[in-house]
Amino acid sequence: MKIYEELVARGLIAQVTDETEIRELINNGKATFYIGFDPTADSLHVGHFMALCLMKRLQMAGNRPIALIGGGTAMIGDPSGRTDMRSMMTKETIQHNCDCFKKQMERFIEFGEGKAQMVNNADWLLDLNYVDVLREVGACFSVNNMLRAECYKQRMEKGLSFLEFNYMIMQSYDFYHLFQNYGCNMQFGGNDQWSNMLGGTELIRRKLGKDAHAMTITLLLTSEGKKMGKTASGAVWLDPNKTSPFDFYQYWRNIDDADVLKCIRMLTFLPLEQIDEMDSWEGSQLNKAKEILAFELTKLVHGEEEAQKAEASAKALFGQGSAENMPTYEVAEEDYTDGSVDVITLLVKSGLVPSRSEGRRAIEQGGVSVEGEKIADIHASYTKEQVTAGFVLKRGKKKFVRIING
Repeated sequence: MKIYEELVARGLIAQVTDETEIRELINNGKATFYIGFDPTADSLHVGHFMALCLMKRLQMAGNRPIALIGGGTAMIGDPSGRTDMRSMMTKETIQHNCDCFKKQMERFIEFGEGKAQMVNNADWLLDLNYVDVLREVGACFSVNNMLRAECYKQRMEKGLSFLEFNYMIMQSYDFYHLFQNYGCNMQFGGNDQWSNMLGGTELIRRKLGKDAHAMTITLLLTSEGKKMGKTASGAVWLDPNKTSPFDFYQYWRNIDDADVLKCIRMLTFLPLEQIDEMDSWEGSQLNKAKEILAFELTKLVHGEEEAQKAEASAKALFGQGSAENMPTYEVAEEDYTDGSVDVITLLVKSGLVPSRSEGRRAIEQGGVSVEGEKIADIHASYTKEQVTAGFVLKRGKKKFVRIING
């Protein structure tokens, strides 16, 4: 099976323009394609995972990725999928985030001469003359068509700033610039980017003639893909200092049954034949599938050693043993009062709950346990000797931390 057909079989292709030409370029390793990442934080999260895996697959097939960091478009903010305006960031913050992105991307794709490139659209967008943009680029866009785009329609009721209205034009200009200066002949993005991507394809053809070859393709975002990167407690980051390898493993280990096989198909590099055999799995077999998914993705992001540690810790935990590789909170001397520390303090200090009131509520609802035993008393406390021995504090089904003395 060739790479384009494999992408289709894995459920990654949603919409394309010029499918015959796209298939030909990709299957013959002749695509130079870009995917954009706006540096809105100092770490990529699992919402970026599908794009990173796609770049890796295509590079392995001989195609050339361009990772476009949106240092310029981040000055505006993408309105797609949002009900309010993004916070404005300083140039220094944006540059710091760009630097962090590259380090993480190097785990997925190989940069270097003749290989993948990383570019920052601040290098060309910030030097543009406003009147020139209006004359040369703005004239190619119909306001009526732009307002029909889904990314703008959903904001019309609450209000869309003129600043954000320019985002489509800026993203379209990115493709135009990359086409002319980097030989980029294809762009990829999620379904929420379709209108912006069509704008780039149309801009190239209007400026350079209908024979200019610029192609567009979107990735399929399943229900799991749409919510990737967010959990009840916040984002699931690729940076191990923000989300530990154990928590990363546990995130995938606990996804919904309905999503596990879709994620294995889209995100792992397991052979399709092996995945097809899992299609009939039910019940306890789905737990095995989740373990496979969690291990494969943790290995991809954090390396095989960390994946093995996370897997061993999870198995030890569910076997009600201790798990030394799971996230750990070291109790500080100031946490103790008269030689003991209360359970709510441990919940808050370890990050299992955001506040004491939330900790109290979790205990009252029966959602907190120590070493597998539910805690019923909100005033429960532990001596230094008990903490020295170490124990696992658990909130709900998915959040765990090992408590030890600092």
